Amino acid sequence: MVAATGTSMANHLAMAALLNSGDEILIEHPTYELLLNVAEYLGAQIRRFSRRFEDNFAVEPREIERAVTPRTRLIILTNLHNPSGVLEIARSVGARVLVDEVYLDAAFTRAPRSAFHLGEHFVVTSSLTKVYGLSGLRCGWVLAAPDLAERMWRLNDLFGVAAAHPAERLSVVALDHLDEIAAHARALLETNRALLKRFLDSRDDLRAVWPEAGTMVFPRLVRGTVDSLCARLQEVYETSVVPGTFFEMPEHFRIGIGGDTEMVAEGLERLAAALDAGPS
Repeated sequence: MVAATGTSMANHLAMAALLNSGDEILIEHPTYELLLNVAEYLGAQIRRFSRRFEDNFAVEPREIERAVTPRTRLIILTNLHNPSGVLEIARSVGARVLVDEVYLDAAFTRAPRSAFHLGEHFVVTSSLTKVYGLSGLRCGWVLAAPDLAERMWRLNDLFGVAAAHPAERLSVVALDHLDEIAAHARALLETNRALLKRFLDSRDDLRAVWPEAGTMVFPRLVRGTVDSLCARLQEVYETSVVPGTFFEMPEHFRIGIGGDTEMVAEGLERLAAALDAGPS
């Protein structure tokens, strides 16, 4: 295990340790923009495979098989489930699989085992940020085979030299009390997810894949444009959602429900009002 300044740095370390300029990387679509940016910065040749809305954003091994080539060195996934179907594909071309598991613990007692247990082809990253609400600590990590972990440790030493000691001490305290923090997060998310589910069920202008766990949902706007909706929300209702353009799907937007329940309820009411104002 290599400690990192959040999941973003953990992903950067893994990619930097595995890729040379010109190497081929396979990244899911849609994806978090930063993953593409890091791959471009490292000079990698980027190929894509689709996780389609119509297929509930599932990881379909056949999509990866279509996109992978003998030059593929890394496959990147963000998924709550063990991507065991990808293992043989990765083995066949000698690639590694990087799995961002930052939302894995959101399933709490139902969470599947980490993909790290599938073998040395897998590299996994996570942090205390998304599920536990401790983004300010920047406590992240990456799990990898010993030889790869050694390379990442050396890179981390070059990038950061040393982490902020107060944040490290507070992270240790948080890890010592993780069961209590998880219990609070679980209760909050169960309540907020119920609110969000009722909201989505009441709307005929939104279509969404309901996630089994997590703090986000990514609905598709049926009428109007997301840019116009986001502008109206900010200008009239002082409320924000994340436009889908940040995830390569401009007809979608992201709703986060990790905050206080009263705030989430108020935010959904304002979103409903903005939607009811009509498409533009």
